[in-house]
Amino acid sequence: MRKILTVLAALASLSLTNCGYNAIQSEDEQIKANWSEVVNQYQRRADLVPNLVNSVKGFAQQEKDVLLGVTNARAKVGSIQATPEVLNDPSAFQKFQAAQGELSSALSRLLVVTENYPQLKSDALFKDLMSQLEGTENRITVARNRYIKAVQEYNVTVRSFPNNLTAMMFGYKEKPNFSVENEKEISTAPKVDFNPAPAPSK
Repeated sequence: MRKILTVLAALASLSLTNCGYNAIQSEDEQIKANWSEVVNQYQRRADLVPNLVNSVKGFAQQEKDVLLGVTNARAKVGSIQATPEVLNDPSAFQKFQAAQGELSSALSRLLVVTENYPQLKSDALFKDLMSQLEGTENRITVARNRYIKAVQEYNVTVRSFPNNLTAMMFGYKEKPNFSVENEKEISTAPKVDFNPAPAPSK
């Protein structure tokens, strides 16, 4: 009896291996690990924001709207729980992505404002914060790229035969990936016109 059970267990594990079960498990874990790194880098950026806002506030108090926009965007990011469950819920994933995009946009507006304040740009604390922010943005890009690649591999696995049957049996579905919010805008080539504007008629 024990030999029969051993043989059945061996056959079951062999069939699970050949049907992609182990590959799905491995790739799913890789996605979770890569997602953790994405969230980690976004958190690093969010942690820098209050210091950045405070350093700008000292030089550019009149830019209250911009500073408030950055603070509100950071608060919105902090209100979204970026748990691994987000990876299986496209609408939650989209909310997370939208909140991060809003913070990126708010930070861009803040950096544009800082161009008007030469004293701020030469401030040692501000320069250090900007250097950290730039490094963090680069890390975010690398982490997102790794996540995108891991999701691509996983999605190919769960859609390929016979793995798709195993995925269906165990409830594994395609996972959402990062996308560009303004895809239509960036897919259109910008118009470049070197002709000078006509002089206004008198």
